[in-house]
Amino acid sequence: MVIKSNGSREPYDRGKLLAGVVLACRKRPISRENMDQLVDAVEAKLGEDYRLEVPSRELGDLVLERLSTLDPVAYVRFASVYRQFDSPEHFVEELKNLKK
Repeated sequence: MVIKSNGSREPYDRGKLLAGVVLACRKRPISRENMDQLVDAVEAKLGEDYRLEVPSRELGDLVLERLSTLDPVAYVRFASVYRQFDSPEHFVEELKNLKK
């Protein structure tokens, strides 16, 4: 189960997570195989803890961690949706964090 930011719960959906990754990677030099591997790695990490529930924030952070090494543009795209950027300053701040 995924615990959403509003406290509601919904079943984990690999397809939904993969769709977000695919959208972030659109028109980037990233193969579908790499995207599948990224989601596999996130699932493997979650499986290590044997937890039945995971906060959506943690799920997003795991994706961002892997996207940061895969493609910085895809990282910023995913972060902009996941973290709900509402101003150019949010993009700039995230780019600064990415460079660290």
